[in-house]
Amino acid sequence: MCMATTMATSSKDRTGLMAWHSPRAERRRNFAAFAVLTFASLVMAINYRTFVAWGGLYPAGATGVSMLVQRILQKLSDVGGWGWNVPFSPINLALNAIPVWIGFRYIGRRFTMWSLYVIFMTGLLTDMLPVDMLTSFMSEGDMSRLSTDPFVTSIFGGIVFGFAMSLCLRWNATTGGTDFIAIYLSEQKGHETWGIVLAINASILLAGGFVFGWTGSLYSIVYQFVTLQVVHLMYRTYQYQTLLIVTSEPKRVCEAIYRVSHHGATVVQGVGGYSGKVAGVVYSVVAADNTAYIYSICKKIDPNAFINTMSTSRVIGRFYLRPRD
Repeated sequence: MCMATTMATSSKDRTGLMAWHSPRAERRRNFAAFAVLTFASLVMAINYRTFVAWGGLYPAGATGVSMLVQRILQKLSDVGGWGWNVPFSPINLALNAIPVWIGFRYIGRRFTMWSLYVIFMTGLLTDMLPVDMLTSFMSEGDMSRLSTDPFVTSIFGGIVFGFAMSLCLRWNATTGGTDFIAIYLSEQKGHETWGIVLAINASILLAGGFVFGWTGSLYSIVYQFVTLQVVHLMYRTYQYQTLLIVTSEPKRVCEAIYRVSHHGATVVQGVGGYSGKVAGVVYSVVAADNTAYIYSICKKIDPNAFINTMSTSRVIGRFYLRPRD
C-alpha cells in the first residue's frame, strides 16, 4: 500500500520562513552575495591574466569569443603600428548582451542582475590588474614551467576557473555566455546540460584554431573539460538522488525531508525478511546537495534507519526547484 504524504506548514516553520524573508536577512544575503561574487570575479580575472594568457587559452563561450576578438584586434593594432591597447571588458559586455537578455526573459531578474555584476567586475578587473603584481610571489622556475607547459597551465587554469564558476552558481549567479544557456536548458529538461555546453564551446574553440593555431584550441578544450568537472563536483543543484529509507518513524522522516528539500515522499509498508518486523519504507527523490543534511536528520530521528541512495539521471513530473528570484 502506498500513500503520498502532504505536510502542512507548522507555526514553527512559518516563523522560520518569516525570519528567512525578513528585510534584515535579505540585506545579509545580499551583502554575502556581493562579497562572494566580487571574490569570484577577482579569481576569474587573475586566472585570465595568468593561466589563460600564459597558455594562449580561451575560456570558450562569450568570454572565449571576446578574447578571440580582443586578440585579433590587438594583432591588427600591432601589425599596423597603431599603438592601441585593446580592452577586454567592453567586448565581453557587448557579446554577453544576448545571453543576458535570455537570463532576464527566461531565468530571473535577480539571477541575471547578479550575473551582469560578475560579467562587469570580471572584465574590469581583467583590464586593470597588473601581471607583475600577480606573479611576484612565484619563483622563476614556476613561471618558466607554467609559461612553457600548456598542459599544466590548462589543468590548473581549469581548476581555478571551475572553482570560481561554482562559487557564482552557488550564490545564484553565473559567469555569462553559454552558462545562461546551460542554466535555462537544465531547468527546462530537469537535468544537467553541461555536456551540451561543452560541445558548443568545443565548436567555438575549434573555430579559434583556424586563427591562432590548433595547439591553443586543443588545450583550451582540456581547460574547458577540467572546468566542467570541477563544476560537476561543487555544484549539484541539477543532480538528483533517490532515497530509500527503512525506518520505524516514516511520518517524521517524511516531514524532515519536506522541511529540508520541499519534496514530498511515498511510504510503503514493509516487513523485514529476517526479523519479521513491520517497518516503513520512505521513497523520495531530492536534489543531491540536500542529501547529507537529510542523512543526519534521519539518523537523529531513527538511529537504526537503513538508508539506500541511488543516483538519478532524470526526473519527469513535478519536481521542486528552488526559485532564483
